[in-house]
Amino acid sequence: MRQYSANLLEPQIPAQAAHRGPEPAGAVPVNSVRPPSTSTESWRVLVVESDTCDADALIRGLRRHGHDVAGSDTGAKALRSYQDVDLVLLDLELPDLDGLEVCKEIRSACDVPIIAVTARSTELDCVLALQAGADDYLVKPYGFRELMARMDAVMRRSRSQSPAPQAIAHGRLLIDAGTREVHLDSRRIEVTRKEFDLLYHLATHPDTVVSRKELMQRVWGDTWSRRTVDTHVSSLRSKLGASGWIITVRGVGFRFGHA
Repeated sequence: MRQYSANLLEPQIPAQAAHRGPEPAGAVPVNSVRPPSTSTESWRVLVVESDTCDADALIRGLRRHGHDVAGSDTGAKALRSYQDVDLVLLDLELPDLDGLEVCKEIRSACDVPIIAVTARSTELDCVLALQAGADDYLVKPYGFRELMARMDAVMRRSRSQSPAPQAIAHGRLLIDAGTREVHLDSRRIEVTRKEFDLLYHLATHPDTVVSRKELMQRVWGDTWSRRTVDTHVSSLRSKLGASGWIITVRGVGFRFGHA
């Protein structure tokens, strides 16, 4: 059963329209107008939702508002996909793992904002989700405008808790923490969220050898994986066109360099 519409102005379908049966996913009622997004920013959003109709409608709605959206229909997939997103919309009713456990796993690894989206409507459910690390809690069915407003609020709080970003210039390379963009010779280099965090951390310590363990703790949280660090370093070197930007110090870690 559809829990929401990505296009409806109101949270619920009027009662007098109920006899017409369910409308097609994504359909816009006659005389309705799609509400404008309250945000001018574009975020990478992970939608963790096992119901195909709900997920498709939500993903379409978010993409129409300019967001880059990926979907996961299980908890296991979500735990493999959250590393490079700005926001997670997490359904607590998942087929393989309890959503609260997924929330705890993500929160233990990083501080990415999480909004729990669920049919569980009791006060206890809300408390448990917030204790598990969710930043907000939204009960189905809900209105799309409310969801967008909550997303904006969560992202504002997330930014306000972070220190003022700065731009770092090293020769031909510019790393701008304000826009989270990397430019080489004035050409923008597309990097993932974790690639940016890794490069920025190395660049803010240009004369220091940073261990793999410290990079894991700073960029990914407490989860330790040598392969994760090495894979991201290799990807960055490829995108920057030279290995000299990130120098391997054998047996220790990495330091920032110049190419």
